[in-house]
Amino acid sequence: MPAEFVPSACPHDCPSTCALEVERLSPDRIGKVRGAAANTYTAGVICAKVSRYAERVHNPNRILKPLLRTGPKGSGQWREIGWDEALDRVAEKFLEAERTHGPEAVWPYFYAGTMGLVQRGSIQRLRHAKGYSRQISTICDTPANMGWMAGYGDIRGSDPREMAESDLIVNWGGNPVATQVNVMTHVARARKARGAKLVTIDPYRNGTAEVSDLHLMLRPGTDGALACAVMHVLFREGFADRAYLARYAAGVERLEEHLASRTPEWAAAITGLAVEEIVGFARLYGQTTRSYLRMGYGLTRAHNGAAQMHAVSCLPVVTGAWQHRGGGGLYCSSGIYRIDRTLSEGLDRLDTSVRGFDQSRIGAVLTGEDITSGPPVTAMLVQNTNPAAVCPDLTRVIAGLKREDLFVAVHEQVMTDTAALADLVLPATMFLEHDDLYRGGGQSHILIGRKVVEPQGEARENHWVNGEIARRVGAEHPGFGMTAWEIIDAMLTASELPDAATLAAERWYDAQPDFETSHFLKGFAWPDGRFRFAPDWAALGPYGGCPDLPDHMPPGRGTDAEHPFRLFTPPARQFLNTSFTDTETSLAREKRPTVLIHPDDAAGLGIGDGDLVRLGNRQASVALHAELFDGIQRGVLAVEGIWPGSAFVEGVGINALTSPRSIPPAGGAAFHDNAVWVRKA
Repeated sequence: MPAEFVPSACPHDCPSTCALEVERLSPDRIGKVRGAAANTYTAGVICAKVSRYAERVHNPNRILKPLLRTGPKGSGQWREIGWDEALDRVAEKFLEAERTHGPEAVWPYFYAGTMGLVQRGSIQRLRHAKGYSRQISTICDTPANMGWMAGYGDIRGSDPREMAESDLIVNWGGNPVATQVNVMTHVARARKARGAKLVTIDPYRNGTAEVSDLHLMLRPGTDGALACAVMHVLFREGFADRAYLARYAAGVERLEEHLASRTPEWAAAITGLAVEEIVGFARLYGQTTRSYLRMGYGLTRAHNGAAQMHAVSCLPVVTGAWQHRGGGGLYCSSGIYRIDRTLSEGLDRLDTSVRGFDQSRIGAVLTGEDITSGPPVTAMLVQNTNPAAVCPDLTRVIAGLKREDLFVAVHEQVMTDTAALADLVLPATMFLEHDDLYRGGGQSHILIGRKVVEPQGEARENHWVNGEIARRVGAEHPGFGMTAWEIIDAMLTASELPDAATLAAERWYDAQPDFETSHFLKGFAWPDGRFRFAPDWAALGPYGGCPDLPDHMPPGRGTDAEHPFRLFTPPARQFLNTSFTDTETSLAREKRPTVLIHPDDAAGLGIGDGDLVRLGNRQASVALHAELFDGIQRGVLAVEGIWPGSAFVEGVGINALTSPRSIPPAGGAAFHDNAVWVRKA
């Protein structure tokens, strides 16, 4: 067959959800992957990782047949079996767990390896149809969602394409050069057309900071203090839009009184920034009518993450930037979609009285700490995630997965750390090998990705695997008897959106609301229509502990004499969580796990560039190599990327150091909130 480019959509856990064009060379082989130029957000630009997707689809390390463990867990000893035997074994173990302990002994576990609504959601349909233990999904965006919701009441914001019409774009807590390249497309347009300025606020000189006009390099976990000091200056120097505040916000007088003591001097001592930096940024922000605040997840992955998100999100309200095109801001667009997931996730079978476990605390669940009632978890199906690398308190996660009385089936594309600990590994399709439906997080499009090529080897889609397990364990739901394409069509129809055939023909549907809705000019999403400077945190989650008003909430693990360094773990440019850690080009460019350390700190510890060092806390210690780096404050360390354990000298990954303690008010994983010691190994 002649080569041709066919439309698709990127499935990965990235806000861009790029519209793609994929070169199909033959029924089972792809070539080039490019961004769709006609999509007004993607605008023809995609990241290098996805542009090399042929390397991933045709990776020689792909799992191509079901594998049954024949030696001890983690031994790497397997034998190939057929699909019928593999599925029969999964069903047998699930039914055995149910007979012995009841259905709650089975815990299906998933997350964001694909963001496709059908393939990702099908494991939920299996869970709900059988009454298996529920999953409370917290590991990524819960703190950010709660922090934004606290003030706004809904998760939406200015059209991200409006950045091209801005005079100032503030990139706070993100690194879009590495993690959401399309943001930079619209920033470049604003710079060229309007002479716009780009400001990055982040604890280290990342790729975006390097190309910014201003970089505020604060200490990790101090964003709330900076936001309060900026608001102090805005009120003090007349940049607060009092007419806008009187109409759209609640508790303004109380906020201003509270901020009187949150001076730049106060914040400088907390953040490590100079007073002049804080005041200069506050004036720049206050003087710029079209200021666009693009918030990332980075500042929320700490025990004070939700509180920090709320504090920073107050800024465009204080200045009234929401009134202007190119003004306001965005954290996530998820609230603009009204896609009915009842069929795909089996929500009509959801029983909230069934116990639920926090996915971020999988180690505590599998080792019994979080089992306060009911049976232990004795059977699992893992899809779309790699908890043995990505979850906090890895030592305990791995110990739990190694339990001899726990059956674990992993449906996966390559041999991840989690798959290596499984009893049974099932080969999974990649996004170009099945049908699915996607929606953007940092943009506004709903997209269909049709199957482009036939699956490699015996790989099977999630929807099919979950349906086959359901049939064997007696789970009943209409969705199990439908194809993925039929579910997509039914979901779209139920959501009053264009049907599947129409959407596929048109390639995408733009769900961005009108300007007034996007900018909250019809009121914020609360009964009184007003932004909340003083949130009702108790209504958002059970954990409490967030400040009544925007403030500096100390990080969860403070430094001390024994643990004098703050460690955070931002994304690596060539990886996406643990995706792409198995592709040759990404590995060659990232080289090896390293810890970035300020040269003065390194000198004081006798550490040279490239030396093997050890980081540790009361949970664990990790050995890796040092890289001297002056784009970070003293007393701060950064380790980029979630590398597989095998990449580390001792086989122990960086999340062994991450605390499993939940982030208030509703949970989450504090990846950037670690206090550690460091010494030469």
